[in-house]
Amino acid sequence: MIPKKKIDETVAGYDKRKLAIATLCSHSALQIFHGAKQEGFKTIGIITKQKLAMYDAFPLAKPDEFIFVSDYHEAADALDSLADKNAIFIPHGSLIEYVGKQIENLRAPIFGNRRVLFWEANRQKMFQWMKKAGLNVPGSTIPEKIKGPHIVKFPGAKGGRGYLIVSSPKEFKEKTNNVIKAGLVTKQDVENALIQEYLTGVRFYPHYFYSPLTKYGLRVGEGHVEMLSIDRRIETNVEEIYRSHAAGIKTEPSFAVAGNMPVILRESLLVDVLDMGKRIVEASIDLFGGIPGPFCIETICDEDFKFSAFEISARIVAGTNLYPNGSPYTPYLFKEEMSTGRRIAREIKTAMLMGKLDKVVY
Repeated sequence: MIPKKKIDETVAGYDKRKLAIATLCSHSALQIFHGAKQEGFKTIGIITKQKLAMYDAFPLAKPDEFIFVSDYHEAADALDSLADKNAIFIPHGSLIEYVGKQIENLRAPIFGNRRVLFWEANRQKMFQWMKKAGLNVPGSTIPEKIKGPHIVKFPGAKGGRGYLIVSSPKEFKEKTNNVIKAGLVTKQDVENALIQEYLTGVRFYPHYFYSPLTKYGLRVGEGHVEMLSIDRRIETNVEEIYRSHAAGIKTEPSFAVAGNMPVILRESLLVDVLDMGKRIVEASIDLFGGIPGPFCIETICDEDFKFSAFEISARIVAGTNLYPNGSPYTPYLFKEEMSTGRRIAREIKTAMLMGKLDKVVY
Protein backbone atom coordinates (compact mmCIF):
# COMPACT_ATOMS: atom_id res chain seq x y z
CA MET A 1 0.00 0.00 0.00
CA ILE A 2 1.23 3.50 -0.81
CA PRO A 3 2.81 4.98 2.36
CA LYS A 4 0.70 7.50 4.28
CA LYS A 5 3.73 9.81 4.28
CA LYS A 6 3.59 9.95 0.46
CA ILE A 7 -0.07 11.03 0.51
CA ASP A 8 0.67 13.64 3.19
CA GLU A 9 3.44 15.05 0.99
CA THR A 10 1.02 15.29 -1.95
CA VAL A 11 -1.57 17.15 0.13
CA ALA A 12 1.09 19.43 1.61
CA GLY A 13 1.96 20.54 -1.92
CA TYR A 14 -1.62 21.44 -2.83
CA ASP A 15 -2.77 25.03 -3.32
CA LYS A 16 -5.37 25.15 -0.53
CA ARG A 17 -7.15 28.08 -2.19
CA LYS A 18 -7.97 25.87 -5.19
CA LEU A 19 -8.74 22.57 -3.45
CA ALA A 20 -11.16 20.34 -5.40
CA ILE A 21 -13.42 17.44 -4.42
CA ALA A 22 -13.72 14.50 -6.81
CA THR A 23 -15.53 11.17 -7.07
CA LEU A 24 -16.78 8.55 -9.52
CA CYS A 25 -20.09 9.60 -11.09
CA SER A 26 -22.11 6.81 -9.51
CA HIS A 27 -23.69 5.68 -6.20
CA SER A 28 -23.92 8.89 -4.10
CA ALA A 29 -22.08 11.28 -6.43
CA LEU A 30 -24.96 13.75 -6.86
CA GLN A 31 -25.08 14.25 -3.11
CA ILE A 32 -21.27 14.52 -2.82
CA PHE A 33 -21.02 17.14 -5.59
CA HIS A 34 -24.01 19.10 -4.25
CA GLY A 35 -22.54 19.18 -0.75
CA ALA A 36 -19.10 20.18 -2.04
CA LYS A 37 -20.61 23.06 -4.00
CA GLN A 38 -22.49 24.23 -0.90
CA GLU A 39 -19.14 24.49 0.87
CA GLY A 40 -17.53 26.37 -2.05
CA PHE A 41 -15.33 23.64 -3.55
CA LYS A 42 -14.59 22.99 -7.20
CA THR A 43 -15.89 19.52 -8.17
CA ILE A 44 -14.47 16.88 -10.53
CA GLY A 45 -16.40 13.85 -11.78
CA ILE A 46 -14.89 10.72 -13.31
CA ILE A 47 -17.55 9.54 -15.74
CA THR A 48 -18.47 7.38 -18.74
CA LYS A 49 -20.15 9.12 -21.68
CA GLN A 50 -23.31 7.06 -21.13
CA LYS A 51 -23.91 8.77 -17.77
CA LEU A 52 -23.33 12.36 -18.83
CA ALA A 53 -26.99 13.14 -19.58
CA MET A 54 -28.01 12.25 -16.03
CA TYR A 55 -25.67 14.87 -14.56
CA ASP A 56 -26.80 17.43 -17.13
CA ALA A 57 -30.33 16.84 -15.77
CA PHE A 58 -29.29 17.97 -12.26
CA PRO A 59 -27.29 21.20 -12.76
CA LEU A 60 -26.93 22.03 -9.04
CA ALA A 61 -25.18 18.69 -8.52
CA LYS A 62 -23.26 18.57 -11.80
CA PRO A 63 -19.47 18.57 -11.38
CA ASP A 64 -17.52 21.54 -12.69
CA GLU A 65 -15.10 19.31 -14.59
CA PHE A 66 -15.38 15.82 -16.09
CA ILE A 67 -12.69 13.21 -16.65
CA PHE A 68 -14.00 10.65 -19.15
CA VAL A 69 -13.23 6.93 -18.95
CA SER A 70 -14.48 4.08 -21.13
CA ASP A 71 -15.31 1.88 -18.12
CA TYR A 72 -15.16 2.33 -14.36
CA HIS A 73 -13.14 -0.88 -14.08
CA GLU A 74 -10.42 1.02 -15.94
CA ALA A 75 -10.58 4.22 -13.89
CA ALA A 76 -7.32 3.82 -11.94
CA ASP A 77 -5.29 6.12 -14.24
CA ALA A 78 -7.98 8.79 -14.07
CA LEU A 79 -7.99 8.51 -10.28
CA ASP A 80 -4.21 8.83 -10.19
CA SER A 81 -4.43 12.03 -12.26
CA LEU A 82 -6.38 13.68 -9.42
CA ALA A 83 -3.09 14.05 -7.54
CA ASP A 84 -2.10 16.56 -10.24
CA LYS A 85 -5.41 18.43 -10.03
CA ASN A 86 -5.32 19.60 -6.41
CA ALA A 87 -8.14 17.14 -5.63
CA ILE A 88 -9.26 14.94 -2.76
CA PHE A 89 -11.16 11.82 -3.81
CA ILE A 90 -14.34 10.77 -1.95
CA PRO A 91 -14.79 6.96 -1.87
CA HIS A 92 -18.18 5.26 -2.18
CA GLY A 93 -19.51 1.78 -2.98
CA SER A 94 -18.79 1.95 -6.71
CA LEU A 95 -15.10 2.60 -6.06
CA ILE A 96 -14.86 -0.60 -4.02
CA GLU A 97 -16.78 -2.65 -6.59
CA TYR A 98 -15.08 -1.36 -9.77
CA VAL A 99 -11.55 -0.35 -8.76
CA GLY A 100 -10.98 -2.90 -5.99
CA LYS A 101 -7.43 -3.73 -4.95
CA GLN A 102 -5.94 -0.98 -7.13
CA ILE A 103 -7.12 1.47 -4.44
CA GLU A 104 -4.03 0.45 -2.44
CA ASN A 105 -1.56 2.32 -4.60
CA LEU A 106 -3.53 5.29 -5.94
CA ARG A 107 -1.50 8.50 -5.74
CA ALA A 108 -4.60 10.61 -5.15
CA PRO A 109 -5.44 11.52 -1.55
CA ILE A 110 -8.58 9.66 -0.45
CA PHE A 111 -10.89 11.16 2.16
CA GLY A 112 -10.86 8.94 5.24
CA ASN A 113 -8.52 6.01 5.80
CA ARG A 114 -8.00 3.82 2.71
CA ARG A 115 -7.00 0.91 4.98
CA VAL A 116 -10.59 0.66 6.18
CA LEU A 117 -11.88 -0.04 2.66
CA PHE A 118 -10.07 -3.38 2.77
CA TRP A 119 -11.49 -4.21 6.18
CA GLU A 120 -14.92 -3.62 4.65
CA ALA A 121 -14.19 -5.78 1.59
CA ASN A 122 -12.83 -8.70 3.67
CA ARG A 123 -15.77 -10.30 5.52
CA GLN A 124 -13.52 -12.05 8.04
CA LYS A 125 -11.77 -8.80 8.93
CA MET A 126 -15.13 -7.05 9.18
CA PHE A 127 -16.36 -9.63 11.68
CA GLN A 128 -13.13 -9.28 13.66
CA TRP A 129 -13.79 -5.53 13.80
CA MET A 130 -17.42 -5.89 14.92
CA LYS A 131 -16.54 -8.49 17.55
CA LYS A 132 -13.73 -6.30 18.93
CA ALA A 133 -16.31 -3.52 19.21
CA GLY A 134 -18.47 -5.85 21.31
CA LEU A 135 -21.43 -5.81 18.93
CA ASN A 136 -23.90 -8.67 18.72
CA VAL A 137 -23.22 -10.45 15.43
CA PRO A 138 -24.97 -13.40 13.73
CA GLY A 139 -23.13 -16.70 13.63
CA SER A 140 -21.29 -17.78 10.49
CA THR A 141 -20.36 -21.19 9.12
CA ILE A 142 -18.80 -23.09 6.20
CA PRO A 143 -20.72 -24.80 3.37
CA GLU A 144 -20.33 -28.31 4.81
CA LYS A 145 -21.86 -27.30 8.18
CA ILE A 146 -24.93 -25.32 7.02
CA LYS A 147 -27.95 -26.28 9.08
CA GLY A 148 -31.05 -24.10 8.97
CA PRO A 149 -31.55 -20.76 7.16
CA HIS A 150 -28.38 -18.86 6.29
CA ILE A 151 -27.73 -15.95 3.94
CA VAL A 152 -24.81 -16.22 1.51
CA LYS A 153 -23.07 -12.88 0.91
CA PHE A 154 -20.41 -12.40 -1.74
CA PRO A 155 -17.34 -10.11 -1.52
CA GLY A 156 -17.38 -6.48 -2.59
CA ALA A 157 -20.04 -3.76 -2.61
CA LYS A 158 -22.60 -5.53 -4.81
CA GLY A 159 -25.70 -3.93 -3.27
CA GLY A 160 -27.11 -7.32 -2.32
CA ARG A 161 -26.98 -8.61 -5.90
CA GLY A 162 -26.78 -12.41 -6.06
CA TYR A 163 -27.20 -12.99 -2.31
CA LEU A 164 -28.83 -16.33 -1.48
CA ILE A 165 -30.85 -18.02 1.26
CA VAL A 166 -29.78 -21.64 1.86
CA SER A 167 -30.57 -24.23 4.54
CA SER A 168 -28.23 -27.14 3.73
CA PRO A 169 -24.90 -27.95 2.03
CA LYS A 170 -26.81 -29.39 -0.94
CA GLU A 171 -28.88 -26.22 -1.38
CA PHE A 172 -25.72 -24.11 -1.12
CA LYS A 173 -24.07 -26.06 -3.95
CA GLU A 174 -27.15 -25.92 -6.20
CA LYS A 175 -27.84 -22.22 -5.74
CA THR A 176 -24.24 -21.05 -6.00
CA ASN A 177 -23.86 -23.02 -9.24
CA ASN A 178 -26.95 -21.22 -10.56
CA VAL A 179 -25.64 -17.70 -9.81
CA ILE A 180 -22.24 -18.58 -11.29
CA LYS A 181 -23.95 -19.75 -14.50
CA ALA A 182 -26.05 -16.57 -14.54
CA GLY A 183 -22.88 -14.49 -14.39
CA LEU A 184 -23.85 -12.77 -11.12
CA VAL A 185 -20.75 -13.99 -9.26
CA THR A 186 -17.55 -15.89 -9.94
CA LYS A 187 -16.23 -19.15 -8.48
CA GLN A 188 -13.77 -17.06 -6.48
CA ASP A 189 -16.68 -15.02 -5.06
CA VAL A 190 -18.32 -18.27 -3.91
CA GLU A 191 -15.08 -19.50 -2.32
CA ASN A 192 -14.81 -16.21 -0.40
CA ALA A 193 -18.50 -15.88 0.47
CA LEU A 194 -19.71 -15.21 3.99
CA ILE A 195 -22.36 -17.71 5.11
CA GLN A 196 -24.25 -15.94 7.86
CA GLU A 197 -27.04 -17.03 10.17
CA TYR A 198 -30.33 -15.59 8.90
CA LEU A 199 -31.83 -13.32 11.55
CA THR A 200 -35.42 -12.11 11.70
CA GLY A 201 -36.37 -8.58 12.71
CA VAL A 202 -36.47 -5.05 11.33
CA ARG A 203 -33.48 -3.85 9.32
CA PHE A 204 -32.10 -0.41 10.23
CA TYR A 205 -29.08 1.28 8.65
CA PRO A 206 -27.83 4.19 10.81
CA HIS A 207 -25.40 6.61 9.14
CA TYR A 208 -22.58 7.98 11.26
CA PHE A 209 -19.72 10.44 10.87
CA TYR A 210 -16.49 10.43 12.86
CA SER A 211 -14.49 13.65 13.10
CA PRO A 212 -11.01 13.44 14.65
CA LEU A 213 -10.74 17.24 14.49
CA THR A 214 -13.13 18.53 17.14
CA LYS A 215 -14.44 17.32 20.51
CA TYR A 216 -18.08 17.93 21.32
CA GLY A 217 -21.20 15.81 21.64
CA LEU A 218 -20.42 12.08 21.71
CA ARG A 219 -16.68 12.09 22.26
CA VAL A 220 -14.46 9.29 20.95
CA GLY A 221 -10.67 9.18 20.61
CA GLU A 222 -9.36 12.56 19.45
CA GLY A 223 -12.80 13.69 18.27
CA HIS A 224 -16.48 12.84 18.26
CA VAL A 225 -19.15 10.73 16.54
CA GLU A 226 -22.32 12.09 14.95
CA MET A 227 -25.38 10.09 13.92
CA LEU A 228 -26.62 11.90 10.83
CA SER A 229 -29.53 9.77 9.57
CA ILE A 230 -31.08 6.30 9.23
CA ASP A 231 -32.59 4.38 6.32
CA ARG A 232 -34.10 1.06 5.32
CA ARG A 233 -33.37 -0.60 1.98
CA ILE A 234 -35.88 -1.65 -0.66
CA GLU A 235 -34.61 -4.96 -1.98
CA THR A 236 -36.24 -6.01 -5.30
CA ASN A 237 -38.64 -8.94 -4.93
CA VAL A 238 -38.00 -9.92 -1.29
CA GLU A 239 -39.87 -6.81 -0.10
CA GLU A 240 -43.18 -7.97 -1.62
CA ILE A 241 -42.56 -11.65 -2.20
CA TYR A 242 -45.80 -12.40 -0.37
CA ARG A 243 -47.66 -11.17 -3.47
CA SER A 244 -46.06 -13.87 -5.61
CA HIS A 245 -46.71 -16.51 -2.97
CA ALA A 246 -50.34 -15.42 -2.66
CA ALA A 247 -50.68 -15.91 -6.43
CA GLY A 248 -49.20 -19.39 -6.18
CA ILE A 249 -45.90 -18.40 -7.82
CA LYS A 250 -42.78 -19.88 -6.24
CA THR A 251 -40.16 -17.12 -6.31
CA GLU A 252 -36.54 -17.19 -5.23
CA PRO A 253 -35.91 -14.15 -3.01
CA SER A 254 -33.67 -11.41 -4.43
CA PHE A 255 -31.83 -8.93 -2.20
CA ALA A 256 -30.52 -6.49 -4.82
CA VAL A 257 -31.03 -2.96 -3.50
CA ALA A 258 -33.38 -0.94 -5.70
CA GLY A 259 -33.94 2.05 -3.40
CA ASN A 260 -34.08 3.34 0.15
CA MET A 261 -36.68 4.56 2.65
CA PRO A 262 -36.29 7.09 5.49
CA VAL A 263 -36.53 5.91 9.10
CA ILE A 264 -37.08 7.57 12.47
CA LEU A 265 -36.38 5.37 15.49
CA ARG A 266 -38.25 5.51 18.76
CA GLU A 267 -36.07 7.75 20.90
CA SER A 268 -35.16 5.10 23.50
CA LEU A 269 -33.43 3.01 20.80
CA LEU A 270 -31.01 5.84 19.98
CA VAL A 271 -29.01 4.99 23.11
CA ASP A 272 -27.99 1.62 21.63
CA VAL A 273 -27.50 3.01 18.12
CA LEU A 274 -25.15 5.75 19.34
CA ASP A 275 -23.25 3.26 21.51
CA MET A 276 -22.70 0.96 18.51
CA GLY A 277 -21.22 3.83 16.49
CA LYS A 278 -18.94 4.81 19.37
CA ARG A 279 -17.71 1.23 19.82
CA ILE A 280 -17.00 0.80 16.10
CA VAL A 281 -14.84 3.93 16.07
CA GLU A 282 -12.97 2.88 19.22
CA ALA A 283 -12.23 -0.54 17.73
CA SER A 284 -11.13 1.02 14.41
CA ILE A 285 -8.58 3.20 16.18
CA ASP A 286 -7.01 0.12 17.80
CA LEU A 287 -7.13 -2.08 14.69
CA PHE A 288 -6.07 0.18 11.83
CA GLY A 289 -5.71 3.79 12.93
CA GLY A 290 -9.30 5.04 12.88
CA ILE A 291 -12.15 5.74 10.48
CA PRO A 292 -12.42 9.49 9.73
CA GLY A 293 -15.60 10.39 7.88
CA PRO A 294 -18.88 8.59 7.20
CA PHE A 295 -19.75 4.96 7.88
CA CYS A 296 -22.85 2.82 8.32
CA ILE A 297 -23.62 -0.17 10.56
CA GLU A 298 -26.13 -2.55 9.00
CA THR A 299 -28.35 -3.85 11.80
CA ILE A 300 -31.39 -5.92 12.65
CA CYS A 301 -33.61 -5.07 15.62
CA ASP A 302 -35.56 -8.03 17.03
CA GLU A 303 -38.86 -8.20 18.90
CA ASP A 304 -37.04 -7.54 22.20
CA PHE A 305 -35.44 -4.38 20.71
CA LYS A 306 -32.04 -6.04 20.73
CA PHE A 307 -29.72 -4.94 17.92
CA SER A 308 -27.46 -7.26 15.97
CA ALA A 309 -24.93 -5.94 13.46
CA PHE A 310 -24.29 -7.93 10.31
CA GLU A 311 -22.13 -5.60 8.22
CA ILE A 312 -20.23 -2.29 8.17
CA SER A 313 -20.01 0.05 5.20
CA ALA A 314 -16.88 2.06 5.87
CA ARG A 315 -17.71 5.11 3.69
CA ILE A 316 -20.77 7.05 2.52
CA VAL A 317 -23.74 4.76 1.77
CA ALA A 318 -26.50 5.26 -0.81
CA GLY A 319 -29.14 5.47 1.93
CA THR A 320 -27.85 8.96 2.75
CA ASN A 321 -29.18 10.09 -0.66
CA LEU A 322 -32.57 10.38 1.04
CA TYR A 323 -31.38 13.47 2.88
CA PRO A 324 -29.77 16.06 0.54
CA ASN A 325 -31.10 18.83 2.78
CA GLY A 326 -30.45 17.02 6.03
CA SER A 327 -32.38 14.43 8.03
CA PRO A 328 -34.74 14.79 11.00
CA TYR A 329 -31.66 14.32 13.20
CA THR A 330 -29.26 16.88 11.67
CA PRO A 331 -31.11 19.96 13.07
CA TYR A 332 -30.02 18.73 16.51
CA LEU A 333 -26.38 18.91 15.36
CA PHE A 334 -26.21 21.81 12.87
CA LYS A 335 -27.82 25.20 12.39
CA GLU A 336 -28.05 24.76 8.62
CA GLU A 337 -29.02 22.00 6.18
CA MET A 338 -26.46 19.20 6.36
CA SER A 339 -26.35 16.15 4.13
CA THR A 340 -23.61 13.54 4.53
CA GLY A 341 -22.12 14.85 1.28
CA ARG A 342 -21.95 18.37 2.67
CA ARG A 343 -20.64 17.05 6.01
CA ILE A 344 -17.71 15.49 4.14
CA ALA A 345 -16.95 18.80 2.43
CA ARG A 346 -17.30 20.68 5.74
CA GLU A 347 -14.78 18.32 7.36
CA ILE A 348 -12.30 18.87 4.54
CA LYS A 349 -12.75 22.64 4.83
CA THR A 350 -12.31 22.52 8.63
CA ALA A 351 -9.18 20.38 8.29
CA MET A 352 -7.80 22.77 5.67
CA LEU A 353 -8.35 25.81 7.89
CA MET A 354 -6.80 24.02 10.88
CA GLY A 355 -3.81 22.85 8.84
CA LYS A 356 -4.76 19.23 9.56
CA LEU A 357 -5.71 17.72 6.19
CA ASP A 358 -3.39 14.82 7.02
CA LYS A 359 -5.86 13.84 9.78
CA VAL A 360 -8.69 13.19 7.32
CA VAL A 361 -7.02 11.82 4.18
CA TYR A 362 -5.01 8.76 3.20
